[in-house]
Parts: sequence; C-alpha cells; structure tokens
Amino acid sequence: MNIEGVDKSKRQFLTSALTVVGAVGTGYIAVPFLAQMQPSTKAMAAGAPVTVDISKMEPGQLIRVAWRGKPVWLLNRTPEVLETLKTLDDQLRDPQSSESIQPVYTKNPTRALKPEIFVAVGLCTHLGCSPTFRPEIAPADLGPDWKGGFFCPCHGSWFDLAGRVFRGVPAPTNLEIPPYRYISETQIIIGEDTVETSA
Repeated sequence: MNIEGVDKSKRQFLTSALTVVGAVGTGYIAVPFLAQMQPSTKAMAAGAPVTVDISKMEPGQLIRVAWRGKPVWLLNRTPEVLETLKTLDDQLRDPQSSESIQPVYTKNPTRALKPEIFVAVGLCTHLGCSPTFRPEIAPADLGPDWKGGFFCPCHGSWFDLAGRVFRGVPAPTNLEIPPYRYISETQIIIGEDTVETSA
C-alpha cells in the first residue's frame, strides 16, 4: 500500500541508524566474550622468562624464584663445594648427567654455565616434592657420608650441590636444569637459552 507524503529518506536514515546501533551493540557483547578466551596476564607472565639479580648473593647462599609455576634455585657455590663435587661420582646414579633434563650447555661436571652459580628447578624428580637445602656436612639425621646437598623429605632422595642424584634413592634422574643465560655479570634470565650450543 502506497501512502502519500511518507518521507522515504527518514525511513532509510532510521534503518541505517538502527543497523549501526545494532552492530555497535553486537561489538560490545562480542569483545568481552572473545577477551575472556585469551590467556590472563597472570597466565602469560607465568611462562615468561624471569630476570634474577645475583649481585648480592653471599657465598653459600641459596635464593628461590618462581618460573612457570615452579620453584627455581640459584646457589652461590663456594670453592670448597666445587672441590667436594669432584669426590662424589662413585656415589651418584648419573654423575655425567647423561639422562637428565638440562640444556646442552650445562652438561659439564658442575652442571652450570659458571661453576660457582648453580641454577636448578627445585622439584624432586621422583614425585615432584621440593627438596630442602641441607648445606651442612655430616648432620646427625643424614649421617657421616652427607657432604651437603638437597634432601627430599617426602621419600628420602638425596642430591648433591650440583643437583645430581645419589644411588639407591627413589628419584630416577638428576634435578632439572632450566634454560637460562647471563645478560650481565650479575643478572641471569631464566627461561631463555644462551647463545652457546656446546657443553
């Protein structure tokens, strides 16, 4: 039915305006819905590399940081500790770390880029408990053969101060070494590989 006097331009304007308003409204609804499907800032940060300042670490000190939801240890080993590591091979399950999870550039006797700074994931390779740092020599509860290391209280696994597992304990492999690199003499990034490619 044709009605005289109807302004078709108004009708067209109203139709266009309602279409635009509808599209904008759909956008307002869709954006939060799509945004919730993205990982949260916290989730993205959990996998991000972590920078650690080691400038104030004292000899023998252990510091802990979190990376990808795991504890990571950084230990400033003394010259005496490094000498002791050389005497333990016959007591260890994998002294050369041939079966361990670690970057190729840490497959060496100290399992580190620099011998004095040890970096490892602080989880037992048996069932994932976090071992305790026990630097003392021959404590009464661990016996005269203990020369300092990491002791897992959950099931009794022993690791030396290079994270190498002793024979006869439940843990099957040495502690994991995460990828890491030095960005200066006093700063380490955990979660990024070094440019070095050989041990």
